[in-house]
Amino acid sequence: MKTTHATSDQRVDSELGQADAVTGQESCSMEEAVGYAKLPCEHEMPVADAIALKHDRVFLLIDRSGNIAPAGRCSLGLFEDDTRILSHYELRGAGSPPVRLSAQLVQPFTARIDLAVNDHAFGGDSWDPKHAIHLERELIVDDALLERLTLTNFLVRPIDYWVELSVGCDFADIFELRGWKRDARGQFLRPVVEDRTIRFAYRGRDGALIESAVCFRERPHTIGPRGARWSFRLEPGVPVELEWDVQCRRRHSSVTVGANFDQRHERLTGIYDAWRDDCSCWSSDVEVFDAALSRAVDDLCSLYVTAGGDRAISAGIPWYSTVFGRDSIITSIETLPLNPTIAVDTLRYLARRQGTRENSYTEEQPGRIMHELRRGELARSGEIPHVPYYGTIDATPLWLVLLHETWRWTGDLELVHELLPNARRALEWIDRYGDIDGDGLVEYASTSARGLVNQGWKDSGDGVPFPDGRLPQPPVALIEVQGYVYDAKIRAAELFDRAGDADTAIRLRIEAERLRTQVSDRFWLEDLGTFALALDGQKRPLPTVASNAGHLLWSRLPDSAHASRVGRTLLAPDMSCGWGIRTLSSRHPVFNPMSYHNGSVWPHDNALIIMGLSLYGLAADALPVVGATQDAAAVADLNRLPELYCGVSRDGAAAPVSYPVSCSPQAWASGALFLMLQGVLGILPDAPRHLLHVRNPVLPTHLQELTITNLAVGRGRVALHFARHATRTLVNVLSIESEDAALQVRIELG
Repeated sequence: MKTTHATSDQRVDSELGQADAVTGQESCSMEEAVGYAKLPCEHEMPVADAIALKHDRVFLLIDRSGNIAPAGRCSLGLFEDDTRILSHYELRGAGSPPVRLSAQLVQPFTARIDLAVNDHAFGGDSWDPKHAIHLERELIVDDALLERLTLTNFLVRPIDYWVELSVGCDFADIFELRGWKRDARGQFLRPVVEDRTIRFAYRGRDGALIESAVCFRERPHTIGPRGARWSFRLEPGVPVELEWDVQCRRRHSSVTVGANFDQRHERLTGIYDAWRDDCSCWSSDVEVFDAALSRAVDDLCSLYVTAGGDRAISAGIPWYSTVFGRDSIITSIETLPLNPTIAVDTLRYLARRQGTRENSYTEEQPGRIMHELRRGELARSGEIPHVPYYGTIDATPLWLVLLHETWRWTGDLELVHELLPNARRALEWIDRYGDIDGDGLVEYASTSARGLVNQGWKDSGDGVPFPDGRLPQPPVALIEVQGYVYDAKIRAAELFDRAGDADTAIRLRIEAERLRTQVSDRFWLEDLGTFALALDGQKRPLPTVASNAGHLLWSRLPDSAHASRVGRTLLAPDMSCGWGIRTLSSRHPVFNPMSYHNGSVWPHDNALIIMGLSLYGLAADALPVVGATQDAAAVADLNRLPELYCGVSRDGAAAPVSYPVSCSPQAWASGALFLMLQGVLGILPDAPRHLLHVRNPVLPTHLQELTITNLAVGRGRVALHFARHATRTLVNVLSIESEDAALQVRIELG
């Protein structure tokens, strides 16, 4: 894909008032178009305080009164394809400012907000104002934003009332809202006002025209480029309804008001009902735990996106509402016991975008699995390399792991044969490009001036430190990546055996064993009881106690003695803070519980570690972490696990300390509890052999029983019931429904 880099002399001189060749609209300054000359990010707010609605490639972030205010507030907006298509959205009415009574996320695509206005301005007692006018805001996000406003007068007399909606659109790229500094922006076009519509338009520096429109079902009494107002007589107890929607369209398309609120709500409800029917169902004797699992199921549905004719799971709202290689893969692994469709979609989506050439700017290389794809103006104009960007060291081996694990759950050999050429190219990338210096380890060193310095899952600039905070010089060999590569080769060997390529399978097993020996010899730190976080460019170990080493257990690389030591290290007080396992030990000077990667707690990170501990027979040791994660979900808003929270010690606190700009919902956080449960319950699929193993299950301590129904294994569905009896967990097979009568469940109790 050829990209162009806009220069500052391409900047449109807004003072000239030139007409756009396509729309005929006059160009204008940003301030004339939206009311402010630059993004007012001083009005920042924690994402956790916002309401997020999402469907497919559109998402909305509003405050708890339903507004995007003040205009241009950086954390809020209506977004499509990384572009903010609504940057001001504020409801006002006659009388006193409305008081919020409640704000409810009904489903991931719809919310209800109840507001009240007192009677002071309508003849009430100024010393004893009473709520008298009720405003009910119902919002839906599908391929647009639709709001239904219902006003009800609860006075005993009619009143004259007015309500107005202020709107604006700055077409900001999501990267700008995250702090990206631009030399110039594109061409703002003067808003067009019609009887029932306000249209906004912007031509990006790549030449693409983006339009958005606010369309009112009921004709406003006054309308202008900044909003609309209605005036009416409110009779006692007689509701008045207003509806409007906000849509984004690319060039030449017309925006019209579509189906009404109830019709769109019914359609989306049907989509979610079908999704839940296709997923396994997990229910326990603890209502709040079930609520967390149910919330995760709905959030995973909402995080799906359709792009380029394919569907895949996106990473999270607001900053990562797009497909990421690593995030989508790990989410898929976590949710295989919930719904294998996520994994199959992810495998195909990433395979179709696998690298085919060398490009130092995007870091694309033949066989490499992509990191991140963006569709905003900055990507389209070449200001950032995300078209897609390939700067990840771990997505390629993880894709191989996912292919094998999906086969273990589904038994779908046709899928394996379809993707085996991609698997070969991924393995070639590992050996040719992943091993930069030819020493048998896989390392990274960024080649893009605008790419990521760190290319593992801890990809912040300081996410891979020495204990004192010094940063390693590349190429950097991360410990968990060596585990992923080892696991990928072991798993790929079995796939090639099944495909009749015994020679490749033998070679891969030899390479994997050689890597296992190298890791044990070069990364193990006997005095710390763990593996080094990484080796730097001079092959010096980083003696940093970090959660990364726990991923090795999930990859089944260490011997049992080393695995046991790593487990004890991770569960010690400096790593396990009471809300989960931290990303980094509190004993190191670089530790910061409020940092992104150097002391925080990530649910997905903990899930991989718990699965790893369980594979070594240490499920009982992992139970406190499962319980801590459940406790965090129980007190979280909407019972939703966020992307991460601060690693501040629990010390009797009722809730973990929130990380203010954590994504929520976030895909691999939504999937975390399912992988944790799979691990401690010992659920291990072998669909190619028509088997489901349940080995030494251990129920989390906060549960007395757990039932799983509609669990997809191969072409069958299984129902299991787990119950605690004294110190033991027993399992009962409730049903097996299968097209293949040979499907069996094998239970092994220690």
